[in-house]
Amino acid sequence: MKEFDYERAHDVTGAVALLGADPDARFLGGGTNLVDLMKCGVERPARLVDVRELPLDRVRFTESGGLRIGATVTNSDLAAHPDVRRHYPALTQAVLAGASGQLRNMATVGGNLLQRTRCGYFTDLAKPCNKRVPGSGCPAVEGEHHNHAILGASAHCVATHPSDMAVALTAFDAAVSYETADGPGELPLAEFYLPVGDTPHLETALPPGALITGVTLPAAPVAARSRYRKVRERASYAFAIGSIAAALDVHDGVVREVRLAFGAVASRPWRARTAERALTGGPANAEAFAAAADAELAGARPLPHNGYKVPLMRNLVVAMLTELTEEAAR
Repeated sequence: MKEFDYERAHDVTGAVALLGADPDARFLGGGTNLVDLMKCGVERPARLVDVRELPLDRVRFTESGGLRIGATVTNSDLAAHPDVRRHYPALTQAVLAGASGQLRNMATVGGNLLQRTRCGYFTDLAKPCNKRVPGSGCPAVEGEHHNHAILGASAHCVATHPSDMAVALTAFDAAVSYETADGPGELPLAEFYLPVGDTPHLETALPPGALITGVTLPAAPVAARSRYRKVRERASYAFAIGSIAAALDVHDGVVREVRLAFGAVASRPWRARTAERALTGGPANAEAFAAAADAELAGARPLPHNGYKVPLMRNLVVAMLTELTEEAAR
């Protein structure tokens, strides 16, 4: 690991100033992803600016009835918070599915959003990787890609985004707040992650030197009837091979509102808007759920060894929405 300087920030303005003074610095929250990448040489910061103690560790209601989640709230505290469990249960389930208790105790909300892909070619410095070294190539296209993207990928990168939490946040139209030397800003999560295109090394739309300060969830009554399900290759904690956040409001057998977001199928959490449009106003039954999933997945472009993800995601959509429909009928 390369030697680095360490400084602890005492306020948001000071943290932004410290990073602005050193282009090779990085913000440090829980360090559960950044430190791993430093150990293998992917990240080589000259300085770490510790933001863990900043006063951004609260979860509170907004005036409009949504939730404001501070960037340094730990994953454990987020999952256990009674207002999150009551109003956004899929978010609690996603966080609990994401990692062990030890990691959740360290990981922060802001850091979770910025975690980088777990593609083996990205973390292996002996291999080319367009995300790590632009223009060097993407060996996963012809190599090991059984857990790579089927939606929104390109010939330049087929890696997937690893966050479970971000999938649930995407389903509920979350927005990310940040602070820069020029002042505060906000990005809808739908615009936060950039399309992979031919620039996979550009992962988010955050301005240079920006510090994430929090996430805002708008009020969404349908979110109280939501679930998150993660499919993985082993029962112990592992990254998803496919996941879904779903919420459903059914009245007299008709879908009044539905939210769907997929994980582990694209370079960013995938909001299934085509499926949502197909379902809204229609019957709440397995046939409609399957047809909506097929419409969403019609754009999938699987590689030779990850085509299994198409039926996997179709089955997840049908199973989750059927369970939510039956739950609403009870």
